[in-house]
Amino acid sequence: MRLRKQSLGNRNLIGARVELARKHLGMKQKELLAQLQVNGVDMNASGLSKLEGQIRYVTDFELVALANILSVSVNWLLGQESPPPHKEDPLPLR
Repeated sequence: MRLRKQSLGNRNLIGARVELARKHLGMKQKELLAQLQVNGVDMNASGLSKLEGQIRYVTDFELVALANILSVSVNWLLGQESPPPHKEDPLPLR
């Protein structure tokens, strides 16, 4: 696993939580990209990496698709609520 070389950016609120939820599910970026495609969101590997690094803006369509794919709420991705209440094994907060 490669570690991030840059510190997190400030262009979105959800990047770190997207990465956290994706890893919690044991999902690779490539798998998340495939699921985004199925949900009508066209994103490449560079775009997802920048999103997770918080150096890329996120559209509302992407936000909703990511929440659905990762089985978390939009509010959780935005940092507005604690770990998802519907999960038996809640995601840790950083």
